[in-house]
Amino acid sequence: MTNSDGRESKKKEVIAIVGAGISGLLACKYCLSKGFDPIVFESESSIGGVWTKTVESTKLQTPKPFYQFSDYPWPDTVTELFPDQQTMLEYIESYANHFDLVRHIQFNNKVLSLSYEEDNNDGECNLWEEPFSSKGKWNVTVQDTRTLSAQVYKVDFVIVCLGRFSQVPNIPEFPPNKGPQALEGEVIHSMDYSKMDSAAAANFVKGKHVAIVGFQKSGMDIAMECSTVNGVEHPCSVVIRTLHWNVPDYFPWGFPMAKLYLNRFSELTVHKPGEGLLLYLMATIFSPLRWAFSKFVESHIRHKLKLSKHGMVPEHSFLNELSSCLISTVPEGFYDRVEEGSIKLIKKAENFGFSKEGIVLDSQAEPIKSDLVILATGFKGIEKLKHIFESPKYQEFIAGSDDFAVPLYRECVHPRIPQLAIIGFSESIANLFTSEIRCRWLAEFLDGKFKLPNIKMMEKDIAEWDKYKKRYSKKYYRRSCIGALHIWHNDQLCKDMGWNPKRKRGLWAEWFEPYGPLDYSV
Repeated sequence: MTNSDGRESKKKEVIAIVGAGISGLLACKYCLSKGFDPIVFESESSIGGVWTKTVESTKLQTPKPFYQFSDYPWPDTVTELFPDQQTMLEYIESYANHFDLVRHIQFNNKVLSLSYEEDNNDGECNLWEEPFSSKGKWNVTVQDTRTLSAQVYKVDFVIVCLGRFSQVPNIPEFPPNKGPQALEGEVIHSMDYSKMDSAAAANFVKGKHVAIVGFQKSGMDIAMECSTVNGVEHPCSVVIRTLHWNVPDYFPWGFPMAKLYLNRFSELTVHKPGEGLLLYLMATIFSPLRWAFSKFVESHIRHKLKLSKHGMVPEHSFLNELSSCLISTVPEGFYDRVEEGSIKLIKKAENFGFSKEGIVLDSQAEPIKSDLVILATGFKGIEKLKHIFESPKYQEFIAGSDDFAVPLYRECVHPRIPQLAIIGFSESIANLFTSEIRCRWLAEFLDGKFKLPNIKMMEKDIAEWDKYKKRYSKKYYRRSCIGALHIWHNDQLCKDMGWNPKRKRGLWAEWFEPYGPLDYSV
């Protein structure tokens, strides 16, 4: 087999990668490192995934040292702790160019469907004995978005890197006759707003009574942009369905939050999937400390953002927020805008609809006057992921039993879907960091360096992780998130690959210093 620049590739197997966001680029890079010649299909005309189409004022949510490639650190010229969208995109593009990844990408090529073509499989326990099975191949149907022509590629392995924050918006259900059509004004999703450049977005909201539904990152960023354009003359209303512990910074009372939650000692306070008796006892004994960490961070957020004054104190704990991967950074000056009156907060509006004049809430007699409503209500990531499969059986496997979390072993592969991996869908508090080590794990597996357990063992492990997620996320259990156990998760991947999971020098550093991407550089 000859690759795109005429050189002979080492491996004859064909690997298709769906998506050229961060996870897709990482998958490509580490497949290349093992001698494969992957094909990357990207529906857009450029790389970067969600970073190509986001609100221009958006900044990185994770401190820069915890959001970087292990073998390509941030350049010294980037001094901000939370780089902006353009700087982030330039960093990703620089990484792709440095490792010569772009030539493997087919742009404007959208994967319409995946279908597995198999010969008579003689036993499900053998599905994952080897990374490449001679018993089946994937048919990848790809459409050129410019010509609308379609082509089917037959490949040996598929790596799906679609991500969960794009393409399929989550539109709430509305009471009868109170949907968006009832409003005289316009209703859009934050996805549509994010596609506008700064000038177009400013012109779009100028002089309008804007209401934003949602109080996570995109909702807060859009509210800030609207308040900058319209000021107190046309205040922006933010309809909040759920209160969150959104953080003003990552230094509660001047202490680095990473030292509270990103080291081995902090993970001793949390019950782990598959833990033995000793770890169970330690998590039980240290549970008061776990509570204290959470209260320490909460007290800082309450004080700095004056949450009590604004009636914005959540009922759940900060640990629940962390374990659900729901933490967002509050834009600087957000609550100053609230105090000056250019942003108005409407709290605990779980159910809402529309009338001719604006948004109608159960808790208010009068509608919220709205010329424009922006739904910052997230995305239906699982819907997007499952519908890429032609097989109803595989769609059911992906959706799981509750439509909230995708049941993946090591957060990478489904035990009953052969020759396919899903990277970048399960979250952590530093997604680039997490996707990279998973891609390295997958590349080692594809190279035959280790074998996976049988289906029943993998499903048992998935069930243990699901139990952990539900225990610590509680009612906010919504998605695949390893939250407060990222080191424990990485340890498992390291052990599979034959690496030493302990990456620090010295006992103190190993237990009390934060773990980050550079600890896993090889």
